[in-house]
Amino acid sequence: MTDPIVVRPIARADYEAWRPLWDGYNAFYGRAGATALPEAITAATWERFFAPDEPVRALVAEHERRVAGLVHYLFHRSTTRLRDVCYLQDLFTAEELRGRGIARRLIVAVYEAARAAGCSRVYWQTQTHNASGRALYDKVAVHRDFIVYEHEL
Repeated sequence: MTDPIVVRPIARADYEAWRPLWDGYNAFYGRAGATALPEAITAATWERFFAPDEPVRALVAEHERRVAGLVHYLFHRSTTRLRDVCYLQDLFTAEELRGRGIARRLIVAVYEAARAAGCSRVYWQTQTHNASGRALYDKVAVHRDFIVYEHEL
């Protein structure tokens, strides 16, 4: 029996399937309609996945040959570690396919990519109201009680 979920690097041919997931991800975090990301950010994000000098990476999950999830991540230096760390920035699965292990498989794939790159840690953040996401995250990682502050420039 073959696995119904396949995780692989994103390909240029995935744009039409990636875009609704990207838009859904952004809408979940309040970036839709009048507060949507400018199209230039989406275009730049997409191009970064394919530029060899960019640190941003992307994987997609296919379920029954349909792109059903995305994950974007990047490697960077840390002042508290000798080896790089991996920031899992964006994770999203098609709403109608949730509960099938797609997000878990994407997270594990990032763990594997980070390990292969010599990273010592993978981390991410989410909003407190993301109850379904946090239920999964509590199973695959440890919450360290950090609070995120930001200041727009």
